Amino acid sequence: MPAPHGPRRAQVALSDSAVKQLDAITSEAELHALDRALVVISVDPDAGELLPGDSSGPRLRQYFDDVERVRLLYWVTALKTVVVVAFIEV
Repeated sequence: MPAPHGPRRAQVALSDSAVKQLDAITSEAELHALDRALVVISVDPDAGELLPGDSSGPRLRQYFDDVERVRLLYWVTALKTVVVVAFIEV
């Protein structure tokens, strides 16, 4: 009998500015903390809080982890299959 599959994760894509921010991270601990935060939003794209704004474009969300001290700004596609990270702060 095949093993049951867990919940489907959303793909995570990084904007060009997020890639530049990622390239600037040199600490192994910071990379690990960022990885954990990315897993959280891939499993639950609604984990972050909605930021104030209008509905003319994608709604930005903010995920902040007090323990790991990571902040991500991102938006989720309409089908919740891709999470686009726009800003990384570790």
